[in-house]
Amino acid sequence: MMLARLAKRCSGRVHYAWVVLGVAFLAALSVVGVRSAPGVMIVPLQRSFGWDVGTISGAVSVNILLLGILGPFIMALMERFGLKNIMVGCMLILMAATGLSVFMTEPWQLFLTWGVMVGIGSAAGSIGLATAVANRWFHTNRGLAVGLLTAANAMGQLIFLPALAALANKYGWEGIAVFVTLAIAVIIPPVWLLLPETPAAIGLAPLGGVMERTIPPERTGNPFALAFTGLGQGVRSLDFWLLGITFAICGFSTQGLVGTHLVAYCVDNGISEVGAAGFLAFLGVFNLIGSGLSGWLTDRMNPRVLMFWLFGLRGIALFLLPLTGFDIVSLSVFTVFYGLNWVAIVPPQYAIINDVFGKKAAPVIISWVFVLHQVGGAAAAFGAGYLRDYTGSYLTAFMLAGVACFLAAIMVLRVSHARPAEALAGP
Repeated sequence: MMLARLAKRCSGRVHYAWVVLGVAFLAALSVVGVRSAPGVMIVPLQRSFGWDVGTISGAVSVNILLLGILGPFIMALMERFGLKNIMVGCMLILMAATGLSVFMTEPWQLFLTWGVMVGIGSAAGSIGLATAVANRWFHTNRGLAVGLLTAANAMGQLIFLPALAALANKYGWEGIAVFVTLAIAVIIPPVWLLLPETPAAIGLAPLGGVMERTIPPERTGNPFALAFTGLGQGVRSLDFWLLGITFAICGFSTQGLVGTHLVAYCVDNGISEVGAAGFLAFLGVFNLIGSGLSGWLTDRMNPRVLMFWLFGLRGIALFLLPLTGFDIVSLSVFTVFYGLNWVAIVPPQYAIINDVFGKKAAPVIISWVFVLHQVGGAAAAFGAGYLRDYTGSYLTAFMLAGVACFLAAIMVLRVSHARPAEALAGP
């Protein structure tokens, strides 16, 4: 009732879909703040415990991998028990993980808290959430909605990373753990109070759409059947594998490599942790612009062509970074160039999956595709750390990521343009 009254007050001024988008954005923002923390924790953890980069990045790779693997099942649980209930539950797990990590002294505790528990809790900000919100609440401007929600990755870096780096310098890694725990605690109440399940639940039509005559009944069956049904629909399609492999390369070249190791790479080249974190946060500013622009373009052009250019430009940036000498000018250029590209892949990816598999199946299908994204990210988080320990440099990891992006640019053009008949029926 309270939400319905609030929605009526909003009518005529702003559609409540934008309020829902704002709440989901804040939730994703806080989750990304936690997920980005390991990027500035590697060096402080080395100093405190003497753990090598491979051990620390191994724990990070666990949470990246779990976030992907659990995505389809979290979406199934959201369908069964409600978007809000599962989001709040995941955020509580995230709080417990970061809070308990303050007391860790052994590597297995790092793997349990920042690996397993953060991986589970981070599902509150997964890409399936962005897809579900866009498809439920927006009939028009869906690409823009997904672009803005994925831009939370940019804003998370922008808001959190400089503060986390400063805390690490003054209070060590423990200061980071306390800070992100409090940040999650602040966001939970708005999510609980302001997030309805669907427009129909509060007497509204989706933005730009028509009012549903009835509220869809709650699902009562096995919540995991939906996840495996979507997987079965996907694996029979070549398009699923093309999208999955390209998205794995996306994860490899962003969250796993640059998001986890850019600060350490800069430190290797004589830049302070705070300065390096500042570049990563500055990257987030242009990420916000790029993801919003990508969403706008996705509503207006062939998303396959858009993805081709995004992957190609990303590959060029990764090749050029090790050749720059890591001076302020070259790092600033890389920050702008790569920042515009960071999560810009997601809106056209979402549009292609909606087109190929249908709107009803899209949240689960994109969650399975995101599994491969996280596999790629986990491989980079661990592999780049291993190569750094083995060769003494991140050069090989960045060159491999550049080559992979060029391959992804070619592969995405092979995805079907025609929507198969079985996609019309949904899962």
